[in-house]
Amino acid sequence: MDFPSSLVQKAVDEIAQLPGIGRRSALRLVLHLLRQPKDYSERLSTAIATLRQEIRYCSTCHNISDAEICSICVNPLRDESIICVVEDVRDVMAIEATGQFKGRYHVLGGKISPMEGIGPDKLTIDALVNRVKEGSIKEIIFALGSTMEGDTTNYYIFKKLSPFPLTFSAISRGIGVGDELEYADELTLGRSISQRIPFETSMKS
Repeated sequence: MDFPSSLVQKAVDEIAQLPGIGRRSALRLVLHLLRQPKDYSERLSTAIATLRQEIRYCSTCHNISDAEICSICVNPLRDESIICVVEDVRDVMAIEATGQFKGRYHVLGGKISPMEGIGPDKLTIDALVNRVKEGSIKEIIFALGSTMEGDTTNYYIFKKLSPFPLTFSAISRGIGVGDELEYADELTLGRSISQRIPFETSMKS
């Protein structure tokens, strides 16, 4: 693809690195930006720069946050005895959109995947264990996608936490095998949370 401007080419090269954006889509976006008022591009670039400089991760649950502790963890109306374990922040957003869960979360930052070089040490599993050791948690809900990596991660955490007096449950299989939470519709995901099943039962299904 030939570009009439090296500036346009550089912008396309950067935008094309975003997930799901090819070079043609990147070019359309660049041309769209050029058609907008100059202050729009300035606001966009400022927002992106501020995001990278000031975004934080909750020191308790590892969700994205504007402060040291996220708004969910500091909310006194949330049930601190129930922890929903999810892969990443997109899953927190998906579950929150259902309005069916009133506990708190723990964001792992991924799933165990030896093929991709991701071991337990690269996830926030130890931080979850430390939260359980504090003694206020009574139930762990596994809400990872029902993939091989998700099931492996669930089982690993279950074995790590099994010495503690906890109830373990998993979202019901309304979420199809192989599906990721972020792609589930809100009604299905909400039912999967509210109709969760004992984790031991989920391993047999």
